[in-house]
Amino acid sequence: MSSLLLFLLLILSRASALEFRYHDNREMERYLVQTSESNPDITHLYSIGQSVRGQTLWVLALGLSPRRHTVGIPEFKYVANMHGNEVLGRVLLLQLIDELVRGYRNKETWSLQLLKSTRIHILPTMNPDGFDASDTDCLYSRGRPNKNGVDLNRNFPDAFAGLRGIQQLEEEQRENEVRAVIGWLRTESFVLSANLHGGAMVASYPYDSSNGGSELVGGASVTPDDDVFLHLAKVYSHSHASMHRGNLCSDTRPFQDGVTNGYLWYPLSGGMQDYNYVWAQCLELTLEVSCCKFPPVQQLPALWTDNRKSLLAFIQQVHLGVKGRVFDGSGEPVQNAVVEVRGRRNMCPFNTDRHGEYYRLLLPGNYSFTVTYPGHEVLTETLTVPHGPDHYSAMKHDFMLRHTTTGRTLAYPTSANLTPTCNYTSYLEAGGATFRPTWTVLSARLGLVAALRYLSG
Repeated sequence: MSSLLLFLLLILSRASALEFRYHDNREMERYLVQTSESNPDITHLYSIGQSVRGQTLWVLALGLSPRRHTVGIPEFKYVANMHGNEVLGRVLLLQLIDELVRGYRNKETWSLQLLKSTRIHILPTMNPDGFDASDTDCLYSRGRPNKNGVDLNRNFPDAFAGLRGIQQLEEEQRENEVRAVIGWLRTESFVLSANLHGGAMVASYPYDSSNGGSELVGGASVTPDDDVFLHLAKVYSHSHASMHRGNLCSDTRPFQDGVTNGYLWYPLSGGMQDYNYVWAQCLELTLEVSCCKFPPVQQLPALWTDNRKSLLAFIQQVHLGVKGRVFDGSGEPVQNAVVEVRGRRNMCPFNTDRHGEYYRLLLPGNYSFTVTYPGHEVLTETLTVPHGPDHYSAMKHDFMLRHTTTGRTLAYPTSANLTPTCNYTSYLEAGGATFRPTWTVLSARLGLVAALRYLSG
């Protein structure tokens, strides 16, 4: 009897397995709804908005507390199908959801550890309208832009536009899908992210843009966290079956180790990965996962196998560095405390969120931290940061501030004074209204910060 039951369960599990094919938007929605309803303890389905044609932009969150943030648990996200005709990412993320749920139900250690230590958000399609319009051509198929004919990866605010004298759009002038992601980044303090594309095989990292200033080094536009970005890109490319070889696509140039700085590959303004990093304190990569934008269906199982390990390994990197909270002189966690690392002069300083939390992705080493908050003494501490991903946790360190004894309020660092609206999440209260500065003013402030830093050396 037990053997028969085991056989029936095996048949049922195979029958219910997610098929390797291109699910249309309605089929994808049904799958996400069914997965959420069947696994309410570890999944939560929510919407971040709608496309131009009114299609829902669904996100599935996975974790032991999928409905809300837990202090000490980092927020991670994957986004796919930003360009409607680049479709492999949709398939990979649906398979990833299936794999995470299956692994958890089977009590497999890797899944248990990931979902216990991380809250994972998956947006399988950012551009469902473009997907509907696409065809199956490998290189030149229709459907790249949204319904309005706009390339979504050129429609985000650009941090370097101020110095170039480029007029920025107001937020309400941006595309529905872009506004949805901007709003999403206000509601969650994401730490690490990747955006899946197609048409090449490479892991690309910020910056994509530049103003021709000191960030340009050897043809690359280099961030203050370049060492971390390079590490993250190599984690994906070297965990991938072949991306690290760097010469897989006949119509793109070779990439050493299968990675590239975005600007060094080709400059672009208004990209999503730069926006995540500059405005939302979230380190994001652009993952080009297939030479063909619309791979033949029969190749999908092998392409999933090629990417499975790298997709999981990249999530694990959210546990790099150090995390913790900042407490004021009364022992209360504080929002908008500036947490800076010496030698990493971020265009927008990293601030604590509404829970008083900070997360800094850093490679192992010694780092000097400076914490600044009004009415309190500036705190400087040196920390020795270990490698956290193997243990599914970054180093935990809380900063305890002291009230000033002089009766005066100490100011934020110059960068924070000039860009007080950099971090949207810092202005959010649960269920409250969102502070919405204009992009023109914000970009001008960012440009002034960059100019001052360039002049100061």
